[in-house]
Amino acid sequence: MADNTARSAGTPKGTRCVALVGPQSSGKTTLIESMLVAAGAIPKRGSIETGTMVSDVSPESRARHMSTEITPIRFSYLGDDWTVLDCPGAVDLIQEAQQAMMISDAVVVVADPDETRMLALGPLLRFLDAHKIPHFLFINKIDADVNAVQELLAAAQRQSARPLVLRHAVITESGHITGYVDLVAERAYHYVEDKASERIPLEKVGDGSLDGARRQLLEKLSDFDDALLEKLLEDAVPERGEVYRHLTREMQEDLIVPVMIGAAEHGHGVRRLMKALRHEVPPPSATADRLGIPAGALVAQIFKTVYAPHVGKLSLTRVWRGTLKDGDTLAGVRIGNMQEAGEPKQARSGKVAGVGEGGIVALSKFDAGKAGSILTETAAVAPKTWPKPPTPLFTVAISAKERKDDVKLGEALRKISEEDPSLTVDHVNETSELLVRGQGDIQLGIALDRLKRKFDLAVQTHTPQVPYRETIRKAITHHARHKRQSGGHGQFADIRVEIKPLPRGSGFVFTDSIVGGVVPKNFIPAVEAGLKDNTVHGPLGFNVVDINVRLYDGQYHSVDSSDQAFRTAGRLAMTEALPQCEPVLLEPIYDVKIYMPTEFTSRVQRTITQRRAQILGFNAREGWEGWEEIHVNMPEAAMQDLITEIRSITQGIGTFESTFSHYQELIGRDAERVVQSRKQNMESAAHH
Repeated sequence: MADNTARSAGTPKGTRCVALVGPQSSGKTTLIESMLVAAGAIPKRGSIETGTMVSDVSPESRARHMSTEITPIRFSYLGDDWTVLDCPGAVDLIQEAQQAMMISDAVVVVADPDETRMLALGPLLRFLDAHKIPHFLFINKIDADVNAVQELLAAAQRQSARPLVLRHAVITESGHITGYVDLVAERAYHYVEDKASERIPLEKVGDGSLDGARRQLLEKLSDFDDALLEKLLEDAVPERGEVYRHLTREMQEDLIVPVMIGAAEHGHGVRRLMKALRHEVPPPSATADRLGIPAGALVAQIFKTVYAPHVGKLSLTRVWRGTLKDGDTLAGVRIGNMQEAGEPKQARSGKVAGVGEGGIVALSKFDAGKAGSILTETAAVAPKTWPKPPTPLFTVAISAKERKDDVKLGEALRKISEEDPSLTVDHVNETSELLVRGQGDIQLGIALDRLKRKFDLAVQTHTPQVPYRETIRKAITHHARHKRQSGGHGQFADIRVEIKPLPRGSGFVFTDSIVGGVVPKNFIPAVEAGLKDNTVHGPLGFNVVDINVRLYDGQYHSVDSSDQAFRTAGRLAMTEALPQCEPVLLEPIYDVKIYMPTEFTSRVQRTITQRRAQILGFNAREGWEGWEEIHVNMPEAAMQDLITEIRSITQGIGTFESTFSHYQELIGRDAERVVQSRKQNMESAAHH
């Protein structure tokens, strides 16, 4: 008890914030339920099946039995105020987790007790280390097979650039974990379902391996302190207080990762984790310094935007300096109607008069900043560092079921993409489609559900069209004449053009070599316009590119010639000539870099080869030990569900980046299918 009292003497100022992250189904939401029980905030854990969880309150979360957004949960534990951010584990929703991790004082990475699933920790741990965010590892759901603990630790260590430091050894009876030994305090405890563990005599454990486990912990700490190393070399036993100080300092500086073990479903190890958080998580002021938050009487930062039905825009904001009160000014805007964020019972949430240092509040209808913005009293400042939205990996075309909702849909998509910056919206002129791009089908499915629930919008989606183009292989000359007499002034225009192919990427080029005024200069722009008109849909049905059309001769009539007549002649020339120029289909090719753990490289290679990818090279992924990069050129037509297949091969963690590279010819049956499908679509559109 004396040790705990000494460690509690310097209780950090302000509300501390911890993010819970981890792969989907690792048990984060169950862990927060058990933490609330331990803190006395709720009488018992809710369940996903009955929908009684404090977290995962949105209909999208309930329907999918998974977290779909950041959920702030507030409580007090042993006199300290906390906000825990329960983060989604689905890889599609990584932006949510990253934004929460950035503004947290520390992060608890929750892992399954499955050696093969430790791979999924890699991207999370690398992000934490890149931003020097202190973090713990909590291996959850482990109440049997003690022999697996060291194997799990070894598998996790392969994913972490920082040394993992096991904080306690497990006690087993008949193959089941029934308690633990605190390797620093050298005390043994027996688990009690959903209650504080009972201390038992250390002698009863009788396991000689405990000395080795404690020695290993101390040796890892001594790598960062010469004085401790000297004591170990002299076989001197450091005091507990000294060991705790090393643990705290080295964790806060992101030099080590403390590892805790438990089973949140039974409350096992939860209180031990909470006490470690209480003593070792840095105060908000330290986190503000890490993030480069400027000094000031009042400074806050937005980390998430939410559009709530019947409420409107809410900006989830953490207060870094001072106390934010109703009527204060941030970024030159008077703050009013602040909403609580993170009550254990969400129904209690309502207006709040003030929030102190480290606290989180929802600013209502605040438009002076976005996620990441640092708010001083007079300005919204861009952060020194903030996670960039990941490259889009999956796309759907979307439209309102009712044409009258088109404008409403555009505004709703703007708000949805503000809530989740990893969603982007684009209108593609070539295909006349509105595209929503994101990280995968889970994320886009959630976005569609929110469109219906929040904005009462019925939409329909389909696979996006590939923006094929066409060009020509053969040069020809062509004579086109437009002549019409229908009483009064007639219409007359006569032109001769040369059409020839150009190199890829040249687009449409028009030139003229008219001499002697056979086509008056004032009519030449009309000829060019008419020629361009009929490049929108060429003989194969697509936009015609990479051609040069030269106007070299023609005739006109002093009365019947006009801009309109010469424009019509230009259209006629293209319609008649292009089918004779050996038209050929062009398909868009992307430069793609695919990333995966080395053990999956061969399977990914087989998959992309079947998608007509041209492999350009293999490399080790820079900064990612044990990962590889495959560099390829791949047709856009083969990329629609590429991320789904890569993830299925790589336990959900493989990914890719892509940028448009060039267009290249597509021939044979693939081209015939594309042209036939285009013809049917155009006929159907004309019919409707």
